[in-house]
Amino acid sequence: MAEKLSNEQQVSFYIQNLNVQQREIVQTIRQIILNTDSEIAEQIKWNSPGFYYSGEMKPFDAKEYKRDLMVLNLHKGKIMLVLPTGAIIKDTSGLMEGKYTDGRRIIHFKDLDDVISKEKELQEVIKIWLSLIEK
Repeated sequence: MAEKLSNEQQVSFYIQNLNVQQREIVQTIRQIILNTDSEIAEQIKWNSPGFYYSGEMKPFDAKEYKRDLMVLNLHKGKIMLVLPTGAIIKDTSGLMEGKYTDGRRIIHFKDLDDVISKEKELQEVIKIWLSLIEK
């Protein structure tokens, strides 16, 4: 029986199977997110790399997705970072787009240069979000 891959190995495997251009962009986004805080972990969620808060939290209903921070969406060649409950974040940078009725916010990336240019704002948004988590 084959050994199950760890969450990190599953994300790495997913990224390795992307085309070369997407692979570099997704790997860069991954490193920016994981380097923001040691309590951010990764997994495959909704068939894409997802990032969640791994620290202690007050009890909550799992359907509220309070632990889930963001998930990558690579639909139709676009690279988007979906923040399932991102509407709670007061983003003054203009990085996040939309306020969907279900509470989602989205960050679009055009290419690797766009990711690199948004690194500081992305890390600030993540830090704001982490400060809102009920621990």
